[in-house]
Amino acid sequence: MHTMLAITCGVLFATGLYMIFRRSFVKLIIGLVLIGHAANVAIFTSGGLTRGSPALIPADAYRLPDDPPFTDPLPPALILTAIVISFAIISYTIVLVRRAYQAIGTDDLDQMRSTDK
Repeated sequence: MHTMLAITCGVLFATGLYMIFRRSFVKLIIGLVLIGHAANVAIFTSGGLTRGSPALIPADAYRLPDDPPFTDPLPPALILTAIVISFAIISYTIVLVRRAYQAIGTDDLDQMRSTDK
């Protein structure tokens, strides 16, 4: 399962980078979304994949077991934070692209370079 998630993460990163290097602003936004999802999958995979018991320590235990029977709760909390931050970044980027399109009339980066003086 870890191998499949690692491959998925790599494919998402590669596809996101490919989309970012395209000439259209819409493809840039799609690339940012894909890279955000890839980062979330990487964080999720780092927490471990264990089904079953909740992340509670028994009352009679004095230390954590060496191989805990639960998933680390920190990565899902980080993923929730990353989702909120990526939503804000994507929303801001969409507003910037819309404003640039209204001002210039195109979303092609090569044509936008010709407007510089």
